[in-house]
Amino acid sequence: MSTYKDIGVEKVGHVGTIEIRRPPLNFFDISLINQIADALEEFDRDIEIRSSVLSAQGKAFCAGANFGDPARQAQEAREADKKGDPADSLGPINHLYIQAVRIFRAKKPIVAAVQGAAIGGGLGLAVSADFRVTCPEARFSANFTKLGFHPGFGLTVTLPELIGKNNAELMFYTSRRVTGEEAYKWGLANELVPQDQVKPAAMKLAGEIAECSPLGLLSTRATMRAGLADRVMAATNHELAEQTRLRATEDFKEGVKATEERRAANFRGR
Repeated sequence: MSTYKDIGVEKVGHVGTIEIRRPPLNFFDISLINQIADALEEFDRDIEIRSSVLSAQGKAFCAGANFGDPARQAQEAREADKKGDPADSLGPINHLYIQAVRIFRAKKPIVAAVQGAAIGGGLGLAVSADFRVTCPEARFSANFTKLGFHPGFGLTVTLPELIGKNNAELMFYTSRRVTGEEAYKWGLANELVPQDQVKPAAMKLAGEIAECSPLGLLSTRATMRAGLADRVMAATNHELAEQTRLRATEDFKEGVKATEERRAANFRGR
């Protein structure tokens, strides 16, 4: 297994494991998503690996994106795509989505072990997996509209397909935090276990999958997820356009400021 800066990668029998190591909140950027995609592609090339588990250290699974250092993000964008131009304000997000689509093109089943908060793009990362194991303490939130923003990471496609259009709309329009129990009832999570059992349960599920024929798994998963990566790519193109437009508004600036100050936003619709 290769060595990565922000993730731990191991092989346990026929299961590949990826652990995000940016505790406590595990914010992501282009580099982290690129590392996850690289690891999944490494798993695809390893004939002994048949399934994988995506987990995280710390109290959160992934609390969303962090674009706090524009210069560093621009450099990461150049490294991710030498032909790209990250000069515009949302350039890094564009390159982030290019890397995110690579996750959806992975060929083998992924189980996400969601032991804590999966917020914004962190929810998108959790939903990119085939299955999710979670606990009552976890929280799932598409908090974009509370920031004066538009959903991203392909969630406008993946979330409705998973929990139904109306439940997805409820999450988008309210930005509410959905508990682990609610997520399980809605089908957002496949298993609900005590918090300290989330990763073991995810490993057990991935192990059960890995007991099946590897060729049968690859063939069946390709059928079940046919066209998904392309739909996500199309969705992220639209999401990026809306995010670019909304990024320039006063409401977005107020939403971010209010979140940082832990207060209700005073939106003015401009």
